[in-house]
Amino acid sequence: MAHTHVEGIPASEAGASRSYRNYVLFILTLVYAFNFIDRQIIGILSPFIKADLGLDDAQLGWLKGIYFALLYTVMGIPIAWLADRYSRVNIIAISLTLWSGFTAASGLAANYMQLAIARIGVGIGEAGGSPPSHSIISDLFPKEKRAGALAIYSLGIPFGVMLAFFASAFFLQGGSADWRTVMYSVGIPGVLLAILLKLTVKEPARTVSAPTAAEANKPSVKSSLKMLLKIPTWWGMALGISFGSFGNYAISTWVIDYYVRAFAGLDITQLLIVFGIINGTAYALGVWLGGYIADRWGKHNKKAYALLPAIALIIGVPALYASLQVQDLWLSVGLMALLLFTSGSYLGPSFAMAQTLAPVNVRAMSTALFFFVLNIIALGGGPTLTGIISQSLVPSLGETEALRQALIYLVVPYAISIAVFLWTSTKIVKDWEMAEANGL
Repeated sequence: MAHTHVEGIPASEAGASRSYRNYVLFILTLVYAFNFIDRQIIGILSPFIKADLGLDDAQLGWLKGIYFALLYTVMGIPIAWLADRYSRVNIIAISLTLWSGFTAASGLAANYMQLAIARIGVGIGEAGGSPPSHSIISDLFPKEKRAGALAIYSLGIPFGVMLAFFASAFFLQGGSADWRTVMYSVGIPGVLLAILLKLTVKEPARTVSAPTAAEANKPSVKSSLKMLLKIPTWWGMALGISFGSFGNYAISTWVIDYYVRAFAGLDITQLLIVFGIINGTAYALGVWLGGYIADRWGKHNKKAYALLPAIALIIGVPALYASLQVQDLWLSVGLMALLLFTSGSYLGPSFAMAQTLAPVNVRAMSTALFFFVLNIIALGGGPTLTGIISQSLVPSLGETEALRQALIYLVVPYAISIAVFLWTSTKIVKDWEMAEANGL
């Protein structure tokens, strides 16, 4: 019998291709959720860590942002290089074990420096999560279904954030319990998930267009990357998602600090549960709809992949500004939920473009470069600069108003994101046609 491939799945798996690939997508999404549980948890526990270790906003900003982002970003490139050559399943399993272990170790930190080292360790581990996962998904799903599949994968973000809020609400017991307990409780299960991944997910066959004569003429990784980095749409989607996520990362890591300060005496457990629900519903729905609508609209108009995020943010950014002005807690939270719903829309389309425009032999590298740009700007900049700005304003405004003003300034990166997505919509049709002409 001839050996065949069905959408990147070996012939032995072809019979169960749909159920199997959906299972793999589910497991990878769960891994991504743990990625965001461990990334988000320090922002949720921030008021308790601040009180316990006596930290200021600038120190918290470094912990939430650049300490995590620096090695997370730098390690992503060599790990992606490995993922384009070696077992991606093994890379993800090892990485998940590392970042989960360092999250649990964060609970042992007795001072600022020890916590900083643990955060750097979490960043190193998490670098091995998304590039190989994106590559696997692209081998299991054809390109016309990629935005949808990658949008489902991106649901790991809202669900991970949701679980981080729920775990904090459960283990903090209204603030009477230690933040360290939460770190242990979310870190250890990640190690168990890594074992499940290794035991149940097989390394998929890599999809190739013509594996015979064309292989000999396949461009080198270096020449493929040069070609990739000359594509305007690739840069446009990378910068669009980066400036949008600059705001989202800052909000996700500082919003609990803001509400605790601005609305004294609030029920912290209730607030954490509400934010968990918002992330698991409004944000998750925005992420899923972003991919779904982009794929449907994109069949008729390729500009959809860039126009949709721009339109969504034009609705969401004014809601952010209003949420920081109103005096009613739940009205403010509701407006923040509207921002989360709209801002989830750019994830699926942006990640799909990173894959669709990339040569097959550098798909993981394309995602790694995408994340390099994204995380230096967004993850490194958003939480860190917000903390630094807030701390600089504390002497003149006090802690509450200083943080409010620092969060209002996020309107600027969101506006840049909208402008970049609109610009990209003018380039995307030509770049897509060139990718198809090159057989990608």
